[in-house]
Amino acid sequence: MQTPPEHAYPTHWEADVVLRDGGTARIRPITPDDAERLVSFYEQVSDESKYYRFFAPYPRLSDRDVHRFTHHDYIDRVGLAATIGGEFIATVRYDRINDQGLPAKNPEDDQAEVAFLVQDAHQGRGVASALLEHIAAVARERGIRRFAAEVLPANSKMIKVFTDAGYTHKRTFEDGVVRLEFDLEPTEQSMAVMRGREQRAEARSVQRLLAPGSVAVIGTGRAPGGVGRTALRSLLDSGFTGRVHAVNHAFPADLRRLDPEGVPAVRTLREITDPVDLAVIAVPADRVPDVIRDCGEHGVQGVLVLSSGYAEAGPDGRERQRALLRQARSYGMRLIGPNAFGLINTAPGVRLNASLAPQMPGAGHIGLFTQSGAIGIALLSGLHARGPGDGGIAGISAFVSAGNRADVSGNDLLQYWYEDPDTDVVILYLESIGNPRKFARLARRTAAVKPVVVAKGARHNGTAPPGHAVPTVRVPDSTVAALMRQAGVIRVDTVTELIDAGLLLASQPLPDGPRIAILGNSESLALLAYDACLTEGLRPQRPRVLASAATPDDFRAALAEALSAEGCDAVVVTAIPWVGEGAAVSPGGSEGAALADALRAAAAAHPEKPVTVVHLAMDDLAQTLAASAQPAGSAAPAGEEPARPEPAARPVDPAPPPPVPPAPSRSPRPPVPTGPPPTLTARQAPPARDAEADTPRRPRREPLRIPAYPAAERAVRSLAEAVRYAAWRREAADPGRVPEYDDIQEAAAGADIERLLDRLTPDVPTGSSVPVPPQDAEALLARYGIHTHPVLPAPDPDTAVRAAARLGYPVALKTTAPHLRHRPDLGGVRLDIAGEAELRRTYTEVTDFLGSPEELRPVVQSMVPRGVDTVVRAAIDPAAGAVLSFGLAGAPSQLLGDIAHRLIPATDREVAEQIRSIRAAPLLFGWRGSQPVDTAALAEVLLRVSRLVDDHPEVVGVDLEPVVVAAQGLSVLGATVRLARPPATTDLGPRRLPVY
Repeated sequence: MQTPPEHAYPTHWEADVVLRDGGTARIRPITPDDAERLVSFYEQVSDESKYYRFFAPYPRLSDRDVHRFTHHDYIDRVGLAATIGGEFIATVRYDRINDQGLPAKNPEDDQAEVAFLVQDAHQGRGVASALLEHIAAVARERGIRRFAAEVLPANSKMIKVFTDAGYTHKRTFEDGVVRLEFDLEPTEQSMAVMRGREQRAEARSVQRLLAPGSVAVIGTGRAPGGVGRTALRSLLDSGFTGRVHAVNHAFPADLRRLDPEGVPAVRTLREITDPVDLAVIAVPADRVPDVIRDCGEHGVQGVLVLSSGYAEAGPDGRERQRALLRQARSYGMRLIGPNAFGLINTAPGVRLNASLAPQMPGAGHIGLFTQSGAIGIALLSGLHARGPGDGGIAGISAFVSAGNRADVSGNDLLQYWYEDPDTDVVILYLESIGNPRKFARLARRTAAVKPVVVAKGARHNGTAPPGHAVPTVRVPDSTVAALMRQAGVIRVDTVTELIDAGLLLASQPLPDGPRIAILGNSESLALLAYDACLTEGLRPQRPRVLASAATPDDFRAALAEALSAEGCDAVVVTAIPWVGEGAAVSPGGSEGAALADALRAAAAAHPEKPVTVVHLAMDDLAQTLAASAQPAGSAAPAGEEPARPEPAARPVDPAPPPPVPPAPSRSPRPPVPTGPPPTLTARQAPPARDAEADTPRRPRREPLRIPAYPAAERAVRSLAEAVRYAAWRREAADPGRVPEYDDIQEAAAGADIERLLDRLTPDVPTGSSVPVPPQDAEALLARYGIHTHPVLPAPDPDTAVRAAARLGYPVALKTTAPHLRHRPDLGGVRLDIAGEAELRRTYTEVTDFLGSPEELRPVVQSMVPRGVDTVVRAAIDPAAGAVLSFGLAGAPSQLLGDIAHRLIPATDREVAEQIRSIRAAPLLFGWRGSQPVDTAALAEVLLRVSRLVDDHPEVVGVDLEPVVVAAQGLSVLGATVRLARPPATTDLGPRRLPVY
């Protein structure tokens, strides 16, 4: 029924997945070499589960069964296994059947019977749901459109796996068996279910890393100093509430306790009788594989690899890193690193500092992720300087520095922080984005409930960090920044801007608009703030300048008046040290505290409006404003914090413990627990959620902390980012919709694409694209309602005359040579040719002046109504994902770069904004008395192109140029399409962990 070459082992079906409890498993096709694994797996399945699978007692598999379940053609009979540590924990298979339920004989049969078997010890972990996603994707690839399954009524767990998947299904009951039939075409509900499960699983996997009950530091040095011993000291001095073990194979055999730390010391993990949740690895790279094996065999949940010598060290190190990742995932463990700086969790119930940071940051509500240890140090140091101590303005909830990010990445932390009630603001420093589509999706979803601030390093070609396997950037950094902003991400350029924006967003409400009041006791500083507001596109009011000797009471009255004004959305307060005999306080250290109290009192009466402070030479003011307003160890009284209109209130946390001092070798530390690990109440796994649309509301922040900046430009820039983000939040509440067009032939287009790929790419490597012949491109675009204007080749004058007669005069004569395409300024395009004589004369002029017909490749096309020439493009960019681009043809887009970009799939609202966002947009809307053109028709073409690329990941490039938009309607005069076989890893398929 199929040709032998198609029976080859499908490597692209292999995938690592995160399960419901946060562990990982590997899904792969079953092969004949798995016979012994299958028998061993079956022996560990209970008799009840065997009965549910075969509808009868079936204690063991016969040799015939083993052969049948391990030999597949990977087309009509497919089996997948979920494995941990190389052993099966679950299997799924399908067999193609005909309409009568018998084995299929016809390749056109598109139905298959599917069955699962999950080892009892692994039931409830979401293994069957993950297998169903992958076997359904395999079946669709092999032309199967429906699954049928027969299940005993008592097997409620398996019935739930099928019915909860979100596919359109039909359920019948006959002869004591429940028969389920369901279509495999993804639906909006099935995608929401899959992504909801993905979010819960990946968030849980991060939660297990951040809140371990026990930690083993492997590679702890015998003498003070060194990476391992430093990590151990950081862990102990943070006040970690769980158990700690020091591990080093070189410890003396009789050593039981490491001093002066006083922690249990062992030579190997096997000597630890209790579970170990997190292993911190600080051994040479060549010893890491043995350590990972010991961790896997001991049941460690996650590993933090501080060791270097991996991808950052060259090709050999990159292969070593890939082997490390494969080994860790084979045991179901998540991996942070290698070459990582560490992770921190400030929750009172955890107090984890598994990093090389010498002191524990203050507890707060900023989530921090970096790919660079150096940037991580800079961010922690910068935040500490702006607001040290628990409850301060710069406190963090969690910190992860992932180094080479072979496994855990910023996407995983976005999944976790999305629902984490202790994180109000997410700060990311990224040097590479491994899965751009997924990042854009997760960032957009997270930004809808809490701010996401990103600084992107390695923004230009050739600057990618050596430790990261990243794709080549094809679009300018300005384009990537614009696409991030479309997703709601606050994009900044520097570490300083990361901290500035994060502090304001973590401490202040979002402004309702751009109207800014400015007040202070320095006219010059106020004018600098005024100019900065105009530069950032805000609407500042005339500054109110107080006397240089203004007292704190004067500031309080002025701020209260500004905040109460209806025409004010936010206030910038400028302050310099005051002088004068009437000052309410004496100069020196107390004036800042007095002013801070006054500003807090005024701001507390209007908690719905943000306030920021610019100061010169008043560090005590900044420090007082950054600290918590409540006395140490006390909670805010009930009702003290006024309700804000949008976010939900956060329950008041119990009083945090006193700050833990830095980590000198003789500093005091809490005693090391020796009993069972405590029950962790902080940051438990996020609650179950069935649909991605069910988003939480943003939690409320603690009151009376006001960010202060030493420069007006920094304060205003941060405020402007908050204004733009707030506007995005309001618009995101109604993002528009992706229209459904009745004339789109999605299935037929898919069949055309598959035929074209088979014909055009027999020897083309995976990932390389090929151009589609013009006639085939026109036919493919027509499937999506995009009709190109006919064009006929004209290799000689006589053929040109016949083409013009067929099309009808007037016509255009155009050259299609690459160096002359779309270049009327060079004479390669001649318009409004009215008759045969003129056409022959023009043909001769063009070929005499520009070159031979063979070189120019001239074509003839009929004239269309005059309008504005535009260009519509869509492309898959490895750094940005699927991008829809629009601009005016010619100089505006080519010379000035006046092009607007949107992520695909684009909604009707996003496309309307895209058209208006280019600088040359007035030409479309009647500039200087010209006739407005049909922008509704233009928006429809953009939306149809977006749908084509979103529906078919094989379409990696579409170029429509020119698209002449007239007063009524438009004409597509030129079109090119590029196709490529999609990579195995895509955000559009079943969930899987990336491999870098």
